[in-house]
Amino acid sequence: MAETDNESKRPGPDVPDRMSALVSNAAAIRTVAAAVEGTLGPKGLNCMLVDRFGDVTVTNDGSTILDKIDVTHPAARMLVGTAKAQDREVGDGTTTATILASALVIEGVSQVAKGVPVTKVIEGMRSGLDCGIAAMESRSRRITGFDDPLLMQAAIIAGRGEQEIAALAVRAAALVGPTTLAEPGFRLRDWIVARQGARSEVFPGIIIEKERLNRQMPRVVRRARVLLVDDALEPEEIEDEALATEAGFARYLELKGRFAEALKGILALGINIVVVERSVSDDAEAALTEAGVMALRRVSSRDMARIAEHTGARPLKRTGLQRSPDEIEPCIGRARLVAEDERLGHARFEGGKGRRVATILIGASTAEVREERQRIAEDAASAVQQALLGGVLPGGGAAELAASSEVQRLRESIPGMAAYGADCVAEALKRPLAQIVANAGFNPLEKLGNLMAERARDQGHALAIDCDTGAVADMLDLGVVDPTIVKVHALRAAGEVAEAVLRINTIIRKRDPAPRPPESGA
Repeated sequence: MAETDNESKRPGPDVPDRMSALVSNAAAIRTVAAAVEGTLGPKGLNCMLVDRFGDVTVTNDGSTILDKIDVTHPAARMLVGTAKAQDREVGDGTTTATILASALVIEGVSQVAKGVPVTKVIEGMRSGLDCGIAAMESRSRRITGFDDPLLMQAAIIAGRGEQEIAALAVRAAALVGPTTLAEPGFRLRDWIVARQGARSEVFPGIIIEKERLNRQMPRVVRRARVLLVDDALEPEEIEDEALATEAGFARYLELKGRFAEALKGILALGINIVVVERSVSDDAEAALTEAGVMALRRVSSRDMARIAEHTGARPLKRTGLQRSPDEIEPCIGRARLVAEDERLGHARFEGGKGRRVATILIGASTAEVREERQRIAEDAASAVQQALLGGVLPGGGAAELAASSEVQRLRESIPGMAAYGADCVAEALKRPLAQIVANAGFNPLEKLGNLMAERARDQGHALAIDCDTGAVADMLDLGVVDPTIVKVHALRAAGEVAEAVLRINTIIRKRDPAPRPPESGA
């Protein structure tokens, strides 16, 4: 009878084990982290990504790797989504965020397996994360200006040692100015163009990947008056059925005449640059060419917005061209110079009366190199902007290790089992430094032990491991710094995804949606 009672208390085959979801999710998170952790630090290696067509991407950029890998597990997709959000928000730190999230989840699952309730683990994690973030922010070092050596160092570290690209990022930031850099939504990394065969430079304006409509149009226009048409530059369309009727044909001739008059009117305003989002009719092209106007067509809405921003132009629809000259005049943008680079096949707008901008042009020898150099430039530009906005912290895992010490001290004041959650944060914060050391070819346990002993004597929050010598060194003295905003955002994002994953108690496959009824007449 006792045997029967015991059998009745065993979970049946359809009842999930309370740890199965956590273990499955932790394994998926660990797999994603393993894909990028080998790229961390100055000695990090590359990852080769191959698609089903055989196209190859070789990079050590964590954001690119996570964006291109094939992920199907739901928890892994949550982590990838968080890393992408990190890249969108601050432009760097995706690998650090991924490694921290993985460490938090693994440590959390370990504590739950020992019997600590998930809610207590999460409670302690929250306290530990708040403490770690506060520790980082309190030690942040402010950047005093564009000539601050730490700003250049932040760009070099983020730009994987490419000093030329780092210098371009700092120069572009100086041209843009602190006011624009601080504007919500402005990202310096969005103003980077990489071209094969180009000479790397910072251009004080915008570059549009379009050539003039034909070779008879001027290649260079000075004192440009710019008209933007976010429509087609052609008469309004008439349906073929209507065009076949007498009234429809008369309407077509009327619209064509109105368009010709409108075109003549805008040319009378002295407009010498016309940028069109869609197509340009043959008649309009001929009129613009004869008038000595440079025209660009099929320009993307993104580039149209940039031209408007830089020149102060206000886009018009084709019907808006029929307005009076007094109404059109305020919509005209201005620039000191617009020129086409025939060799590289793009147009440059310089000295616009609108927002001051700068474009970083990155040259490369091959298409593969071009893509990687653009990614490097984007990371460097993001680091420069974030360092100017929020200061810098010692890199190489030093900032996280210092924060770990603060969390360990906090742990002593946390009552009950929530203290184990703080332990998870303290251990996770050691993970970036351990991974950097391992990627440099040293034993992370040995080096971390040496470092902790040195920190106990020196109390220096900037101490970490020199990846060239393996010795304990001050990262600020070595010029190894990272933007504070990137570090703080990575830790916060890692905590959010770790909490979300640890809260998942059961994984259940949803039923397939009911098939739609066939449409009538099918």
